[in-house]
Amino acid sequence: MTEVRLKSDRTKKTAHLTTPTIAGNPGVASPQLGIFLCLLSMLIFASQDGITKVLVKDFPVAQLVMVRYWVFVAFAVGYAAYQGRVKESFRSKRPWLQIIRALLAVGETLMFAVGLRYLGLAEMHALYAVFPLMALVLAGAVLGEFIGLRRWIAAAMGFTGTLIILRPGAGVFELAALIPLLAALAFAVFNVLTRRISQHDSFATNMLFMATVGALTVTFAGLPAWVTPTPAQGLLMGILSLTGVVAQILLIQALKYATASTLQPFNYALLVFATFIGVIVFGEHPDTWVVVGAALVIVGGLYAIKAKA
Repeated sequence: MTEVRLKSDRTKKTAHLTTPTIAGNPGVASPQLGIFLCLLSMLIFASQDGITKVLVKDFPVAQLVMVRYWVFVAFAVGYAAYQGRVKESFRSKRPWLQIIRALLAVGETLMFAVGLRYLGLAEMHALYAVFPLMALVLAGAVLGEFIGLRRWIAAAMGFTGTLIILRPGAGVFELAALIPLLAALAFAVFNVLTRRISQHDSFATNMLFMATVGALTVTFAGLPAWVTPTPAQGLLMGILSLTGVVAQILLIQALKYATASTLQPFNYALLVFATFIGVIVFGEHPDTWVVVGAALVIVGGLYAIKAKA
């Protein structure tokens, strides 16, 4: 879901994240450890969405996202300082693309949080899971990447699964269901821009622009709408923000032990974890069509990964 999934970075979806590209160390290759760290980060992201679903009932979405972004700023600056490249990381060869990319991340995070007000975790993630296939199609159109017949088939499978979940014309369609799709589209464009920008700027630069531009933008909406939390609510906000940083660190560490292509299929564990949390914590019961559609989206995504290999 990766750079910070500000779904959260989701670095999202503060979110929701997209796996950052970092060169692995061939001397310490351990795919099993990398997979474990990736799965742990997906579990944390799903838990974050559960916390967001609780808080979004009592707080403005902009306030929740603002708090998460300022914690993200501290992490991004700390990471750049650890790399010894703070000043250099604030310089971009594509500043306008960086700004657009950061605004897309903010929009995606806001939309995902709003969607959690109206939809269950399973429905949100089942629809949102189509974003890798959206990114696949966009990469062909924007970056000129070759897609090929097998990957077009994979995209068709994923979008068919989305239609099964939505069931337009069946009397069960809700306008709220468009929210995760719009969030997925924003995150797909974000991913395509990330791939283009990463050819010119470092991971630290990508994070700093995403964090600072996002934080400054959302603060204009978050501060005027501020609602003072109770101690318990403040604790949940702190956990929500800090776990986003922890999950990001876990993803970075995972990529030291396993390649991005190895970890990609395990990103779909986020949907599984979110569904379990929805059932156990919120008493949600996704219907058969949601399960069938989500399975088709996942199969399409996995087939696309295999076709790319």
